[in-house]
Amino acid sequence: MSTFMSMFMFPSLLIAQLLLLTHSEAAIFDIRNNCPYTVWAASVPVGGGRQLNPGQTWRIYVPAGTSQARIWARTGCNFNGSGRGRCQTGDCSGLLRCQSYGQPPNSLAEYALNQYSNLDFFDISLVDGFNVPIEFSPTSNGCSRGIRCSADINGQCPKELRAPGGCHNPCTVFKTDQYCCNSGNCGPTEFSRFFKDRCYDAYSYPKDDQTSTFTCRGGTNYRVVFCP
Repeated sequence: MSTFMSMFMFPSLLIAQLLLLTHSEAAIFDIRNNCPYTVWAASVPVGGGRQLNPGQTWRIYVPAGTSQARIWARTGCNFNGSGRGRCQTGDCSGLLRCQSYGQPPNSLAEYALNQYSNLDFFDISLVDGFNVPIEFSPTSNGCSRGIRCSADINGQCPKELRAPGGCHNPCTVFKTDQYCCNSGNCGPTEFSRFFKDRCYDAYSYPKDDQTSTFTCRGGTNYRVVFCP
């Protein structure tokens, strides 16, 4: 019997082989909650979101070429049986399975896979503020440069930036070009330095590229840990 005919007669085999092919061409992201409290992990554009109790891990498969992607933790959430509700930080239009970016403040793991010269680009960003300590690390392909932001930013947050459950970035609070870089012409400020001093590897304002963007060869797998 031909392979084509056997797949036609046994559709479950076809589905399994298609899934295997899809996963073989995708990067593996393991998202783990090491916090002593529940978080609701979010991942856009791949994954959506799910609840992670302390110690739980969520694995997602991200297709090659995915860009403008974010992973973050939401806190203080309540969802009903249909996956609708609200979170204190990182909320994404009231959905358990996010389809859009989260509402600040939220610590972000950002990435773009298989881009220029087949490189992955990844970073931790505090441009949308901070809610949960975070680590973003490669786990394969000989790439070993991980990054993290584990400082007590919520406890030390300047009074102007304090928010329930987190610490706002100044753009969210003041909405001025000085802090938001809407014109593309801006530099560090006293507030961005607060974040940079505590998490040197993380983006502290939109133009903070030189010390905050990292690369691995395409095909690398990754780990994101909340409360590393």
